Amino acid sequence: MSHEKEAILNAMGGKRGLIDNGLPSILFLIVFNIQKDLRSAIYAAIALSAALAVWRLIKRDTLQHAISGVIGVLICAWFAKQGGQAKDYYIPSFIKNSAYAAVYAIANLVGWPILGLIIGPIIGENMEWRKVAARKRVYVMAGWVWVGMFVLRLLIMYPLYKADQLNALGVASIVLGYPLFLLVIWWTWLIIRTVPSVKPDATQ
Repeated sequence: MSHEKEAILNAMGGKRGLIDNGLPSILFLIVFNIQKDLRSAIYAAIALSAALAVWRLIKRDTLQHAISGVIGVLICAWFAKQGGQAKDYYIPSFIKNSAYAAVYAIANLVGWPILGLIIGPIIGENMEWRKVAARKRVYVMAGWVWVGMFVLRLLIMYPLYKADQLNALGVASIVLGYPLFLLVIWWTWLIIRTVPSVKPDATQ
């Protein structure tokens, strides 16, 4: 089971995701507070994100999270530039979490939990988990934890956005970002480990 846990944690993000996606947002907030200049904050976040990607390339490490981090920062920067306000940097987060909450919830309700679709192939059970009711049930249970995470982010961050509380919004984005994400991944593991994974030949 330990190798399955490691595979899941690595695939879902782990420490690399925390660094590649979290640091640019922190730098954005720091630079904006110091210089009170949106353009400088945007450029700093983009530069750091690009530097992290280059560092991963030099180390011949996986670029998955670094590239997604660069793309994410560019999208956030575009929204901030278009809106002309630093708080608009966080608009993509609202869109993303709303979409994910809806997708995960619908997938659970129709019996195709997203976590099963993602984790199944990673740990070698592919879609065989759908043939075992108990295994399918834990994927659905864990899926609702993820829905809760997405909704919690919206409930806390959107009111801060509307109230123009940029620093509080930035702090909430950091705390509710990868720290909460890693906690949810761990919680997911605790749930799905209660039922053994289903290997392809186990249901024959």
